[in-house]
Amino acid sequence: MHRQYAESLGISLTHELVRINDDTVLRRPVSRGGLAGWQEKRVADYIEEHVADDIPLLTLAELARLSPFHFCRSFKQSFGVPAHRFHMSRRIERAKQLLGNRELSITGIALEIGFSDTSAFTAAFRRLTGVTPSCYRKSID
Repeated sequence: MHRQYAESLGISLTHELVRINDDTVLRRPVSRGGLAGWQEKRVADYIEEHVADDIPLLTLAELARLSPFHFCRSFKQSFGVPAHRFHMSRRIERAKQLLGNRELSITGIALEIGFSDTSAFTAAFRRLTGVTPSCYRKSID
């Protein structure tokens, strides 16, 4: 009789442990806010296609079919940074690719990715990477 009791107790204990662990999984906080998958893709694709352009916030909000206020909040939740900073980081990433081509001047690259002059490009590049475009170009030799 003691053996049956022990087996029964073991089964009950196992059942309770499984139930508790399953309950823990279900109680994870639900991520709310942020953009839907289609909104993220649509906005990110648009930024990539227009990386050299000044993109008004209203344009991005309209692409996502949100008010500018809700778009800003949702974009930051989804991407971890504000839309302007994301756009700027995409510009700098494009610049890094172009800096690998020695035939392109730094001024030409600055103009190609949407900066009005070399000094604005250099300041933005240094702010995001910690080095100037010319130093970056030397480092990729």
